[in-house]
Amino acid sequence: MTDIIEQIKEYSQKFNCKLPALFVKVDGLERRVVEAMEYSVLNGGKRLRPFLVSECASLFDVGFEQSFMAAASLEMLHSYSLIHDDLPAMDNDDLRRGKPTCHKQFDEATAILAGDGLLTFAFELLAKSDYEDKIKVELIKMLSVAAGAVNGMIAGQMLDLSAEKMKNVQNTEYIIKHIEEMKTGCLLKYAAQAGGVIGGADDNQQNALSVYARKIGVAFQIADDILDMTGSEEIVGKTLKKDENQNKLTFVSCYGVDKAKNMAQNLIAEAKETISVFGGKAKNLQNLADFIIERNY
Repeated sequence: MTDIIEQIKEYSQKFNCKLPALFVKVDGLERRVVEAMEYSVLNGGKRLRPFLVSECASLFDVGFEQSFMAAASLEMLHSYSLIHDDLPAMDNDDLRRGKPTCHKQFDEATAILAGDGLLTFAFELLAKSDYEDKIKVELIKMLSVAAGAVNGMIAGQMLDLSAEKMKNVQNTEYIIKHIEEMKTGCLLKYAAQAGGVIGGADDNQQNALSVYARKIGVAFQIADDILDMTGSEEIVGKTLKKDENQNKLTFVSCYGVDKAKNMAQNLIAEAKETISVFGGKAKNLQNLADFIIERNY
């Protein structure tokens, strides 16, 4: 466990050192929105999604520098989703990564624009990258689908908001899993598959990466749901027990903590088995799967 935490920290340090150079300095009044974008991206974070891109690419001997732009573009898009998720009209949160959320640090209008800016910036980075045109097009297509309103992250957010207002919900298990698949799972699946695209994975290898990502994606959401109930706000870095207070449908509300934990453990075991086809090269991915459910933040 200690080894993978150090691996993630080491990766995050390298990744974070390169991020500031991606932002263009603006001198006019419009610089406020760029400052809000930088604040939200550079304001800490686990960097699990970029790490996953890098580790999946490394299965095919693709190094940090070559996978960086795909990882950075994903982090821009992920950060946009967090800004919008925290807005008063959405989850209405004041704390993110241990600091004031974007709309609290700046204002609501600036936060909305900062999110919009990061969403578009993600695709700009891919378009300007040094990847071959075929790879660029594939990455842009995959990321737009993963983030979109048709079985993508936006669809998941809409379903999550709608589920809060439902009374006497039927098929809660299906709804919870469908929310996770779109809201959380799509970007994790993209991260794994993006690494495969950069590395030239064949169909069988991409399928293994996809299945692995889906398994850890569900487990990741279960761990988040459990942390919301039992975690330390200081360590987690965001307001806790909001799911219960807002009557949200979660894996914990549906199954209880113990059963949800067992589900997560089974999913991690299956994920590790799936990725074993890559042999010793998948050591960090195996350890990452364990970290997903053993983390306290």
